[in-house]
Amino acid sequence: MRLEVMISKQLPEFMIDIDFSCDDGRLVALTGPSGAGKTTIIRCIAGLEQPDQGRIHYNGHCWFDSSRGIMQAARNRGIGYVFQEHTLFPHLNIAGNVAFACSDHGQVNDLLKTFGIDRLGHRYPHQVSGGERQRAALAQALASNPKVLLLDEPFSALDPETRTILRRELKELKERLTLPIIMVTHDQAEADFLSDQQLAIQHGHPVPVICQGDTFPCPTSSLLADLPAS
Repeated sequence: MRLEVMISKQLPEFMIDIDFSCDDGRLVALTGPSGAGKTTIIRCIAGLEQPDQGRIHYNGHCWFDSSRGIMQAARNRGIGYVFQEHTLFPHLNIAGNVAFACSDHGQVNDLLKTFGIDRLGHRYPHQVSGGERQRAALAQALASNPKVLLLDEPFSALDPETRTILRRELKELKERLTLPIIMVTHDQAEADFLSDQQLAIQHGHPVPVICQGDTFPCPTSSLLADLPAS
């Protein structure tokens, strides 16, 4: 199964024009400087913004198609979304936050165990560390059994040691997940470590990816470079 994205969207400074796909069990990293359009791209995938033209399909299901006038609501796409800053409800404890998104509350403790925070289920977001909050946000995003997981700079607000630990945990988790993962990051080392493929973005367009001394040329309007396994 595959997520397919071919969209364009005019922003005040430039136009986004992108064409790529991501298979189940793979992680595509959108890299590039801040303000390049990376977050807008995944917001379009999530249904939080509407492209001007193009289409977005997952496993044969159409989420957006400008030529057919289709714009499926975000709530109907089955997206798990983790933001740079956690979006946990402050009035719910960690277990309650995960349960809020979970159709089977019997899975809550399993999700907390998966992310190593089962001992913190009774605590509230302000009572745990930044890394623990992001673990809870990942558990919450997966609680609804999403079709696609979107990660928008999920570790950038964390200290370097915590960030390194969570990168390793996400890499291990990725091997067990069977869904496409799109991750926004401006950290090249993070992209090299986690991704199966990279799409470098500048001013809304793909540019050559430079990785481990190699430059991958951009022969068409988009570039999707397969990286060697870490």
